[in-house]
Amino acid sequence: MSAISARLKSLLRHPPLLTLILVAVVWVIASLTLRGFGAYGHLRYILELSAVIGIVAAGQTLVIVMGGIDLSVGAVITVTAIMLPLISPTWDPSGLVGIVLSLMLATAIGVLNGAGAAFLRVPPIIMTLAMATFLQGLLVIVAGGSAVSVTNAAVIWLGSARPFGVPAGIILWVLVSAAGLMLLHRTPMGARFLALGANVVAARLSGVSVIRNTLILYGLSGFFAGLAGMLVLGMNRQGYVGIGDPYLLTSIAAVVLGGTSILGGRGTYAGTIPGAILLVTTTALITVVNASAGWRSIMFGSLILALLLISGREARR
Repeated sequence: MSAISARLKSLLRHPPLLTLILVAVVWVIASLTLRGFGAYGHLRYILELSAVIGIVAAGQTLVIVMGGIDLSVGAVITVTAIMLPLISPTWDPSGLVGIVLSLMLATAIGVLNGAGAAFLRVPPIIMTLAMATFLQGLLVIVAGGSAVSVTNAAVIWLGSARPFGVPAGIILWVLVSAAGLMLLHRTPMGARFLALGANVVAARLSGVSVIRNTLILYGLSGFFAGLAGMLVLGMNRQGYVGIGDPYLLTSIAAVVLGGTSILGGRGTYAGTIPGAILLVTTTALITVVNASAGWRSIMFGSLILALLLISGREARR
């Protein structure tokens, strides 16, 4: 019993490994009990959905590592999905100009969030929530409540292409994952992010610029949310008000489930990756057994509350 207890404690100290084990357990149980759940087509579908959450959660991971939070990512996804078709010029058949402009817009929204937190000293949770509310109202005025269809060739390709049998969205997620892991764990900038999350006063006294890094972090969060919005648009072939709302709670849940402390200073995107897959797998399982959508909300809310309690206990220790 003591050996088992020691192993459990060791797993709790390595959340990414624990999350991977949970993914494997849920997948094996579902594959054995539900016909077709373990088929390659279903696995590919789950990974495609996980890619959207994983991409937006890349920026969310960086922000939470620094001790902040971004509640505007769902609105930024919606902004990208609606504005990209509207601002894509007709003279650009490739669609790349529209993609660049929409990603610049998403990044600018993130920088504005960072500016409010850094210069005006508005708490990030308030600043990003206010930004999300503002954007939702603006989109209702711009789109008028109607859906906008995408004609951008590059976005359509991203949402439907299967290079070498692998969905393009999954390939994009692999590239984002490599960049996120490299940035956070192999660059001086990532070390500064972690230092600010651990102790902002000590980091400032060590010469770390709080303002510059805050702007960079929230700009990156906006950029990754824009990438996710582009992928969602390509998969759905249309953008509409509220299309990004489901990804706000799931992005936060994936981050904290992967072991990143909601209080900042500790975390890794390596845990967010299986966290996103676990959330989508569990959601798919709930859907297959015909459980109501309410159970999914209950699961996400309970998960975040439980992990907040664990983080608070670790902080007190």
